[in-house]
Amino acid sequence: MHLITDTLSSLWQVVAVGLLFGAGLPAIFAFGLKSLSLQNADGTDGPSPLGRAGAYLCFAVVLITIFAGILLLMKNFLASTFGINVF
Repeated sequence: MHLITDTLSSLWQVVAVGLLFGAGLPAIFAFGLKSLSLQNADGTDGPSPLGRAGAYLCFAVVLITIFAGILLLMKNFLASTFGINVF
């Protein structure tokens, strides 16, 4: 029974990370693009301020996640190749 609970615990973690990086980041980016297409309430051209703020938030989440992944990969590469522990 212990093996089944460990397997299920690992499985949901793999699925969560896969959804985040596999489909989650492109979906967040798509929501950012969609919020940029929201029109102003008065009918003028250009995105609404709320839509622009939502888009910037979505784009920031995507960029921070990408940079964090690159830093994590570089940390592991430096530690395994050169024995350098960055943080």
